[in-house]
Amino acid sequence: MSDMSWLDWPFFDDAHRKLAHDVNAWCEQSLGDVDHHDADGACKKLVKAMGQAGWLRYAVAGGPGGAWGGALPEVDSRAVCILRETFARHEGLADFAFAMQGLGSGAISLMGSDEVRQRYLPRVSRGEAIAAFALSEPDAGSDVAALACEARQDGDHYVLNGAKTWISNGGIADFYCVFARTGEAPGARGISAFVVDAGTPGFEVSERIDLIAPHPLATITFDDCRIPASQRLGDAGQGFKLAMMTLDIFRASVAAAALGFARRALDEAVARSKSRRMFGQTLADLQLTQAALGDMATAIDASALLTYRAAWMRDVKKQRTTREAAMAKMTATESAQTVIDRALQMFGGAGVVSGMPVEKLYREIRALRIYEGATEVQKLIIARELLKA
Repeated sequence: MSDMSWLDWPFFDDAHRKLAHDVNAWCEQSLGDVDHHDADGACKKLVKAMGQAGWLRYAVAGGPGGAWGGALPEVDSRAVCILRETFARHEGLADFAFAMQGLGSGAISLMGSDEVRQRYLPRVSRGEAIAAFALSEPDAGSDVAALACEARQDGDHYVLNGAKTWISNGGIADFYCVFARTGEAPGARGISAFVVDAGTPGFEVSERIDLIAPHPLATITFDDCRIPASQRLGDAGQGFKLAMMTLDIFRASVAAAALGFARRALDEAVARSKSRRMFGQTLADLQLTQAALGDMATAIDASALLTYRAAWMRDVKKQRTTREAAMAKMTATESAQTVIDRALQMFGGAGVVSGMPVEKLYREIRALRIYEGATEVQKLIIARELLKA
């Protein structure tokens, strides 16, 4: 197990420390036999197991009296980050399954009507319904305001037409939070959000997408897909704002997942350096190895400080953390890529053998530098926030 002394930092309270130890113990007992050859089946099993264990209750808001199923009245960013970091350190698909339950239902927690919240969120928290977040399009990824999928109001219904792609949980989700152009104003101000059940006529999973690290991913299409107006989240035209609010909550947790991958890579590298004999000594005796390990450990701590600062600011200070979350996401994902690459290098040829822990980490980390805002976009966000001052 990785060193958990970071839990002594003042960002956390005793409840967070207990959560970290409890989920780590659960991971050690429950995540030893995940089948990566069947990503769909594995994610379904993981969602069910996490729901039964109570971890998914931290991915959704509890609402008044806990009516929405969450562990706390609002989503606690530090708890989400702790859970994602721990899951990622043990098993990448576990992190994915947990994260998508939160991101896929986050818009409902934020702006769903009480009826919609009570219909979906308790099932998400129990692992009985799989959620998805449908924002990206073939020609609108980083530039969300350019999306073209449209929703036309027709009486007390909306009719959706268009396509979404790179949709995590696409093909296995029970419902999708979909962002579509409703035309109240040009650009970002003319977008609204809706909950669309997977079995709705006119909805189709048109293509499954294979990744270097197996995750359920798909392109989905809407062809005169009619949904009740009551399935809209928030007011018409608030979709872009809602998407950004949702990403602001969960962007710091992407950094936490990268931390988990990086910590596991450092653990593997340290163990390898101590056991690998070469030139009459161990790899750890070589100064080049020691320098690399020093760089790796420092990069991880720097990333952790940025990550939990952002989460703490949101939870405790109740401050908007667009800049801080972007800094954390950029630094943690880029640093984790470097840490994992160095760890793999210490394994030599064994590091690229399929199924080796460092080989799996090498494939897992790459996507984190892209999704929920690529590194280049994070730099623009940080600069934009600075220039506002």
